[in-house]
Amino acid sequence: FLYPQLYHAGFANQPTAVSSDDDLRLINAYIGAVARCAPPDNKPTPAEINNCLPYLEAELDLLKPRAVLALGQIAWTNYLRGLVRRKLITRASEYRFGHGAKFQLPGGLPKLFGSYHPSQQNTSTGKLTPAMFADVLRNIRRFLKKAEAKK
Repeated sequence: FLYPQLYHAGFANQPTAVSSDDDLRLINAYIGAVARCAPPDNKPTPAEINNCLPYLEAELDLLKPRAVLALGQIAWTNYLRGLVRRKLITRASEYRFGHGAKFQLPGGLPKLFGSYHPSQQNTSTGKLTPAMFADVLRNIRRFLKKAEAKK
């Protein structure tokens, strides 16, 4: 589900990923995670998130993205909690998660976009469709083009 969508939106050079040496390249995109494992029921524990989140924060500090797409409420909530913990925003509750949500965060932080997680549970039930996800990616693409034009 994810790679064909990234490909059609111009964020990947090919629509499939089958192995680490299949030449897939992301274009102006990076995939990170608040938890780096697939826990039971796809629900990481707070301890797993606390162990992994510093790695994501370090990656974001290095990359300095202009946009962040949180794939699911767990990613959204913990990304914002990390910003609160680092005193980059005052309250996470000001930014309500929803599919298609978007917020320009203060202080030069990346614009935050939200989508339901592209898990099989969401895609096979129709909670997240290719059209819904494509719409979010189009919004990100438009935002990045505007940001680039302002440079």
